[in-house]
Amino acid sequence: MLLWVFFLVVLTLSSDAHCSPPSLPLRTRRYADAIFTNSYRKVLGQLSARKLLQDIMSRQQGEQNQEQGARVRLGRQVESMWADQKQMALESVLVALLQKHR
Repeated sequence: MLLWVFFLVVLTLSSDAHCSPPSLPLRTRRYADAIFTNSYRKVLGQLSARKLLQDIMSRQQGEQNQEQGARVRLGRQVESMWADQKQMALESVLVALLQKHR
């Protein structure tokens, strides 16, 4: 009889040790780790997307600044040419007037 009791105790202890599910704190810890990992990956993805968007926007802004600078330079060149033409026209009018008075 004592042998049967010993056998049942050993069998119960060994079956509990091998077949029991993980304890609740271990599951909770794994679940919390998974939540943290997923949230961390999501935040990293958002940061990466934000950086990419900022890079694209800064490139576009740089291109717009270059285009605006080119337009300003072109406008200055046109204004300079126009001023030169006006000055040449005025000089020719003055020369013509001086020639008429002589």
